[in-house]
Amino acid sequence: MRLLIAAVGQKQPAWADLAYEDFAKRFPAELPLLLKAVKAEPRGGKSAEQLMAAEAVRLEAAVPKGARRVVLDERGTRMTTTELARRLEFWLGDGRDLVFLVGGPDGLDPALKATADETLRLSDLTLPHAFVRVFLAEALYRAWSLRNGHPYHRE
Repeated sequence: MRLLIAAVGQKQPAWADLAYEDFAKRFPAELPLLLKAVKAEPRGGKSAEQLMAAEAVRLEAAVPKGARRVVLDERGTRMTTTELARRLEFWLGDGRDLVFLVGGPDGLDPALKATADETLRLSDLTLPHAFVRVFLAEALYRAWSLRNGHPYHRE
């Protein structure tokens, strides 16, 4: 099983790439955390709907066949770390690759959102896209560590 973050936007600040990589390398070999960054659609003269639709095609191409899809959305399910650890346990039991879909500046195409197995909310705050990758990687690592009795997470 693999954890995959499929996100719109290829060029992120160096600090975000370093922070993401720091958490990604902590995962065990049997549960790698991978990032597939897809190109954002150029913004010039297109509607938000057109932009999201074009980005959805790229995100779809990044999703492994048969993967469980978790859409990140401000209207998604709010979880605590403990709840995320329980959810990770469920996902691991399912055995399918797990992909987290992260939209671009305009969000995710409604048709792509409709393909989600689940929708997750990371925060009540609006987060910069570069930070979302780091935040999600850390949250998943924390959930993994809690599930495995690793001392990273403390109650």
